[in-house]
Amino acid sequence: MSETKPLLEEGTELNLQFDKRGGVLPVAVQESSTGNVLMIASVNREALEYSLKNRQAAFWSTSRNELWIKGLTSGNRLILDQVLVDCDQDALVYKVTLEGDGVCHTKNQNDIHRKACFYRSIDFGSGMLKFVANNEN
Repeated sequence: MSETKPLLEEGTELNLQFDKRGGVLPVAVQESSTGNVLMIASVNREALEYSLKNRQAAFWSTSRNELWIKGLTSGNRLILDQVLVDCDQDALVYKVTLEGDGVCHTKNQNDIHRKACFYRSIDFGSGMLKFVANNEN
């Protein structure tokens, strides 16, 4: 085991491993009040710094290659309550409070943004997708 591994896993110094994944880290976004996973995204240093400074979730859009401040255009903001760092400091969890309808860019039958991007599950019997009631809005 290297000398830095115990510090990385057990220390209190923030040493996020952005270089391991091409400059971005995965972040799971979890609703603080329910524990539901709302979405998965990526952050780079710029997005994380913005999020920590403003207590509003920001991400790095890997498709557009730009900073993505959640809710800037939709109004569906994510207020940062806590940021969890995994043991290897190469993945994060944003615990958030949702302001607005939902986080997903898709909309339900009532033309409302879905609360979570995880609004379907796999039916074990049929292998088909079925809608999850609590994430539909």
